Amino acid sequence: MMTNPIRRQQVERAGFALLAVAALLVVLPILLVIVAILVRGISAINWEFLTAMPRDGMKAGGIFPAIVGTLLLTLGTALAAIPVGVAGAIYLAEYARDTWLTRAIRLAVINLAGIPSVVYGLFGLGLFVLFLQFGTSILAGSLTLAIMTLPVIISTSEEALRAVPVEFRTVSASLGGTRWQATRTVVLPQALPGIITGVILGLLRAAGETAPILFTVAAFYLPQLPGSPFDQTMALPYHLYVIVTQVPGMPAEIQYGTALVLLVLVLSLNLVATLIRSRFRRQRQW
Repeated sequence: MMTNPIRRQQVERAGFALLAVAALLVVLPILLVIVAILVRGISAINWEFLTAMPRDGMKAGGIFPAIVGTLLLTLGTALAAIPVGVAGAIYLAEYARDTWLTRAIRLAVINLAGIPSVVYGLFGLGLFVLFLQFGTSILAGSLTLAIMTLPVIISTSEEALRAVPVEFRTVSASLGGTRWQATRTVVLPQALPGIITGVILGLLRAAGETAPILFTVAAFYLPQLPGSPFDQTMALPYHLYVIVTQVPGMPAEIQYGTALVLLVLVLSLNLVATLIRSRFRRQRQW
């Protein structure tokens, strides 16, 4: 009778060991890439590199316009995508009935999340740059990135809203509150950690994409800051692509230094989002 419990414990330990090995095999290459970028790029990081304009064909100076351009595009994407994405999730989770139309919308959202980013770039080129005549600009690039991130924001936000226990809504209704009052004052605050997760996942993808901004906003070499939303700008992902593939004789330390700045920027946004999400989770009542 003692054999079966011992056997189950051995199988359980073996299973956990295999999971640990699998996790290590997934994480180890990523850590090696990060360490390689850090070791080879740290020598390029200084005040001039972060705050100066590029010069000498981008072989000297800094990457300040690319940093500012990336931040502007991320901000523009957030302003365009977050209200629409969260509103769409609220409608699907709290108001839409379970019909063939809502099921088709959910299926379309899931499928849109898997479309390659270059397709979004071509769509943004046709709609925002040519049809709406925004030109290659921060506005066109931000709207293109916003459309690309919407499926992630909608799907994760809807799941976060649906995860809130139905009892919260029932209590609110029993006290005479409307559905919108329950959603705004009860459901949304409880679902906020999951919504923030979806928003950050979408924005991190937007901050690191090259193909969509290649067609809609990114400039090859523009040693100045944009003056309006209708101006072009440099951006770190496209700038990194350019100095690695299009500029002969580019010092390797500048290439790795640019990659390191982009990596730190993305990880910093992720860290800030994690801290905010953890704070809201501590305040959650279930």
